[in-house]
Amino acid sequence: MTTKKISIGVKPTGRAVPAAADAWVESRVPADGPEPMKRLTIDVPASLHRAIKTQCAVRGTKIADEVRELLTQKYGES
Repeated sequence: MTTKKISIGVKPTGRAVPAAADAWVESRVPADGPEPMKRLTIDVPASLHRAIKTQCAVRGTKIADEVRELLTQKYGES
């Protein structure tokens, strides 16, 4: 039997992250990129999910894209 050697990275030092790094992450603005997405979780009956999934498969679309389109129709672009 041969043994496999696994290399493990450097041990974390415990040093604090510079405040400038945190400020950059919190205040950054995407440069001409798409708007950041937020996750939305909902519960639907299994029969409704099956109907949505079936129709999306027939059209070759994703459920998320269909739901986003419906929400945009109802609430408009932001």
